[in-house]
Amino acid sequence: MKTEIIEHLGQTDVLIPALIAGALRANDRVKARLSILQAAAHHAQAPDAARADLSDECRAAGLDSLAMEQMVAGATAGGGDVVTAPGLGELGRGVWDDVTEMAQGVAAGDAAAGAAGLERLAALRASHALGGSDAVSGAEVTRLTGLSGEGRDSLHRLVMDLHKALNRLSAEHAEENVAGAHAFGLRPEDHGLVEAFMRGLEATRRLKFDHPGLGTNAARAGERLTIQNDIGETDAHVVVIAVEPGAITVTYTDVHLARAKFFTGLLRDAPLAWSGLDRKSAAGLADDGVFYLVTGRCETDDPAVRDAVLEALGANLVFLIDWNKARKVLRAWIPKGEAVRVLDWAATHRLGHRAFLELGGSDLVAAAVNHAAPGRIGFGERLDGVLGREAAVDFLKGVLRICAEALLDGSSVRLARDRIEAELARHLERAEAMLFAIVIRQAGLAREVAAGLAAALFEQRAGRPFDRDQLAGAARRREEKADRIALDARQKVARFGADPAIERLSNQIEDVVDELEQAAFVASLLPPVLPADLLAPLSDLCGFAVSGAEAAASGAAAAAAVPEGHRVDSEDALACAVRLGELEHAADAAERAVTARVLGGGADLTTSLCALDLARALERATDRLAGFGHLLRTHVLADLAT
Repeated sequence: MKTEIIEHLGQTDVLIPALIAGALRANDRVKARLSILQAAAHHAQAPDAARADLSDECRAAGLDSLAMEQMVAGATAGGGDVVTAPGLGELGRGVWDDVTEMAQGVAAGDAAAGAAGLERLAALRASHALGGSDAVSGAEVTRLTGLSGEGRDSLHRLVMDLHKALNRLSAEHAEENVAGAHAFGLRPEDHGLVEAFMRGLEATRRLKFDHPGLGTNAARAGERLTIQNDIGETDAHVVVIAVEPGAITVTYTDVHLARAKFFTGLLRDAPLAWSGLDRKSAAGLADDGVFYLVTGRCETDDPAVRDAVLEALGANLVFLIDWNKARKVLRAWIPKGEAVRVLDWAATHRLGHRAFLELGGSDLVAAAVNHAAPGRIGFGERLDGVLGREAAVDFLKGVLRICAEALLDGSSVRLARDRIEAELARHLERAEAMLFAIVIRQAGLAREVAAGLAAALFEQRAGRPFDRDQLAGAARRREEKADRIALDARQKVARFGADPAIERLSNQIEDVVDELEQAAFVASLLPPVLPADLLAPLSDLCGFAVSGAEAAASGAAAAAAVPEGHRVDSEDALACAVRLGELEHAADAAERAVTARVLGGGADLTTSLCALDLARALERATDRLAGFGHLLRTHVLADLAT
């Protein structure tokens, strides 16, 4: 009656918001009906295939989900590509009725656009048999749900165009602005719900910078409050949130499957149960002609939980804008799975990726590579191949952080670029530190072999037997492991373009292990009894080798930290180099003591030969360690000079 009075008075403008709201509800219904039509056609052609669960989509659109499920389950294929299903005719008539209501809603606010929509609708209805019976051809289903091309119209295209017009009109004819959302028909209790969503949206909106998008409309229809956000400008990229007594339903569509998965991942801490991602046909959309739909549902009567879910939904939408573009840029530098991980990190830390794209994206990284690492990272080479996967991911996280901080703080782009170059230089230094870790592992193996020798001679001096095979076998295995580590070090030095001095240090310590393995082999052949005046200097030599390996490891660890600017590390590294020289001199004296004792006579030939070979192998190991100390000192002094 109120409507009739208003129309009689000629004040129909006040009815426009309600007509638009009804048309938007019709839009929800027609999209659900078309999904059901596709599902029925698919089931008819492949009855044994798994069926998509459309219950949430039907419920959100106000359709009887059980009846729709029964219709899909009853769909069968006949001759000539015909699909038959009980209730299909009624479904088709509902499709036309819904689109008619959409066009009339547009006409209420824009007569010309509405008339054009009704004219297109009449032409499309005349060219389709949908709604006349419970049968339809598969080809017609494809034409109805596709966007078509070459200037031809389609029902799907008309629905999209009418939906865009309705969104425009809903903004123009909104009754009120609620925290930035265009709203009409709201009840008093709706304002808090819209404000919760907008609170989340506004918390991160600035991270889109100058990119368009994130416009929000809200409307009350019966027992349901609908909040819709356009996100960005991508076709079929829409989120619709329905708030009803006891539940929130989120419907999200996207042309990119990976981004749809990313969106649900961002909301992993929210109490939303997500449906599977349904693949929808839409010829003309994106490169592969499909889009994806996912539905989330939170059943709760708790106002705090409800508001938290709405706020989380609003806060995470900005991270979807240009997401696929950012992912492609990052994939040029790191593996695609790691690229998504970087974007997830940036969203979780409320930084986003739009600033990164604004400041140049891939060109920004390439410039840093050219300035901070000329010659060390080749053209087209990925960062994970140079820095290692985790370091490359960490560097790119730093890049996104620096870009966001620069644009948010209003600092200069030049400063941001300088910070990124410094960040890359720091990670390259860390890569060299990783190579030093390899050298430290080699020194650790040298110590293990030397310590095994020292333990064997200790047993010999105590008059106890030792396991000779175990001594030689363990030394051989460690020497083989040291060889593999040295090969790995050479490959990494070449790949990282690191200081060649690190490779020389690795090679030097590999020679130390070789000499100690030879010493262990000779020790395994020692006679059961050795004169005390031979055992003493031999034991001293073992001790010098153990101490030398420890000094080499400590020196390498200190040298790795020298680029970070800690004076104590450079002093420690240089002190270790001096210590290695002192140990080499002491080993020389012990080796000469063994030589003098053997040449002085009194020992049998086997004992003399074993003692001499063992002493000389240990002395050569300490010589190699002294050489390691010299290389280490040269490297540290060069670092300090730069």
